[in-house]
Amino acid sequence: MSHDFELVKLENDQRITSKNFADIFADWHPGKETFLFVTPHDDDAILGGGLMLDMAIANNIPVYIMCVTDGSMGYCSPEEKDNIVEVRAKETYDCYEAMGVPHENIIWMGFPDGQLSAFLGRRAAKQGDPSIIENFTGLTNTFTYNLRKIQPTRVFVPTSADLHPDHRFTHSELLISLFHATGTIWPELGPSLAKLPNVYELGVYCDFPEPPQIQLKSTPKRLETKVNGILKFASQTQITALIENVRKSGPYEYYRDLQFALYSPDTYHDRFAPQNATQST
Repeated sequence: MSHDFELVKLENDQRITSKNFADIFADWHPGKETFLFVTPHDDDAILGGGLMLDMAIANNIPVYIMCVTDGSMGYCSPEEKDNIVEVRAKETYDCYEAMGVPHENIIWMGFPDGQLSAFLGRRAAKQGDPSIIENFTGLTNTFTYNLRKIQPTRVFVPTSADLHPDHRFTHSELLISLFHATGTIWPELGPSLAKLPNVYELGVYCDFPEPPQIQLKSTPKRLETKVNGILKFASQTQITALIENVRKSGPYEYYRDLQFALYSPDTYHDRFAPQNATQST
């Protein structure tokens, strides 16, 4: 276990500090944890969660990277337009393999960059559609299939407040897919999740909709490991400002624990109990 990382959690007006995941993350199961980073674009996971990814690898936790789009809109020069998908794929492998993620744990969904609105939900596939699984396509179809296949215990995804449409659609489609993946619907997509994973938001471009509860602090050396990973995306010259922000902010990352749960009416019983009611006059 590496001591280069420290986690802080704010909970019920208390500040909990630990170098161990088990003290910070609820429902921790030693030896049975798997982290999944769902990244709308290949570089989003390292930008917002590189230190968390690094800490997981240092603690021998299996890590998966699920790239939602093909990166085809990420060209920064006319010469790159026709081969940017291949360029970014190589950069992705170079980045995450250098961080310690095995080649086979990098998953490509292959949806067209900037066009996720055309692939919401699940529908029968047509010839030429991306990500055809069991004759269906759509974000919900692919997410459900991969969630059931990987069986993650923790899922990390860019915040719902991000202005980039691909980030927002990824967030919402992932959450509804968690609902489907825990059920028995669409059995051809694999066995249901054994347990609903814990979900955490990370920041990339925009701030959180509500303040995060978890801080990850590391060392300058680990920060440089993260920065060097980001720099593998040499074609993405527009992220220079983000790299500068990462360096300026130091070896810190923040996470919002969504405490995602399926709806249950009994959650609100106490709120409407007689002792909590105001008498009308």
